[in-house]
Amino acid sequence: MRKFKIAFFEVTSEKEKEFLHTQFKNVEISFFAQPLSLHNVEKVRDYDIVAVFIDSQMNQDLLGKFTNLKLITTRSTGFDHIDVETCKKLNIAVCNVPHYGDNAVAEYTFALILDLSRKIHQSITDVKNGGFSFKGFTGFDLSSKTLGIVGMGNIGQHVARIAKGFEMNVIAHDSIQNKKLAKNLGFKYVTLEHLLENSDIITLHVPYNKNTHHLINSDNIRSVKHGAYLINTARGGIIETGALVGALSLGIIAGAGLDVLEEENFIKEELSLLHKENTQKIDYKVVMEDHMLMEHKNVIVTPHNAFNSKEALKNILGITALNIRSFIKRKPTNLVK
Repeated sequence: MRKFKIAFFEVTSEKEKEFLHTQFKNVEISFFAQPLSLHNVEKVRDYDIVAVFIDSQMNQDLLGKFTNLKLITTRSTGFDHIDVETCKKLNIAVCNVPHYGDNAVAEYTFALILDLSRKIHQSITDVKNGGFSFKGFTGFDLSSKTLGIVGMGNIGQHVARIAKGFEMNVIAHDSIQNKKLAKNLGFKYVTLEHLLENSDIITLHVPYNKNTHHLINSDNIRSVKHGAYLINTARGGIIETGALVGALSLGIIAGAGLDVLEEENFIKEELSLLHKENTQKIDYKVVMEDHMLMEHKNVIVTPHNAFNSKEALKNILGITALNIRSFIKRKPTNLVK
């Protein structure tokens, strides 16, 4: 019987490779530091399983190159970088890692909130440039402020718990309401409009799909409480970039902490904009607006790093290995659809 052939993409750590080697028997494993793309797919076109991360854009063109692919497992909770509908047609299973670092993302969310509320990154830059004055760096307390959480899944719940430690008022919006959870954690469910109008800080913790695409947009961003702050550690496409740029310029939103950006793949690898084999539809206007956000003095942009803790990375690898072993045993786990 032929060995299963497994390819791991976006893996650069030797420790990660060593760990993954210990997780499988009688399989052939290959590692690639780069994302899976049209540039390197020929090397793995006959593989049974590929394990990818968020920069591997598994679109129809790429999926069509495989001759034997049975499983795609992504080392992330979100799977919007995978064309699930095409996978269904090609009989390719798709798995994710639904819960690996809920607390890691929640803690990172508050790192962004604290940075913005106390102007930490500006004051550090000022000191490094030779200054040592607190003038211009007056912040605000979190105590008694209202935090609006959009999405009360596991991450949103962790955020609510942390907020209560800061003595914040918490309101939340979610398509599914759990009244027992709201009572236990001490928050109130409200409409999205109410949340935008009444929150001093808004933080997003929903998956990215057709229902959440541009959830914050040019129409409803005008309802945001004047001077509020916006945090996004979920997916860039949840916010309409142009709407955020406009709201910042008008002072509707005082500042933002963004670990994700719309069209962020092209911000990371701008040469891909010019590559002849690039077939993805690029919104150049959004790319330019992303650059405007990165240059804005009241906006913190980090490189999709909220998940990146030692503990979370260990969980990601362990669950990914479990997904693959379970699939090989014909008992698949964590199927996305």
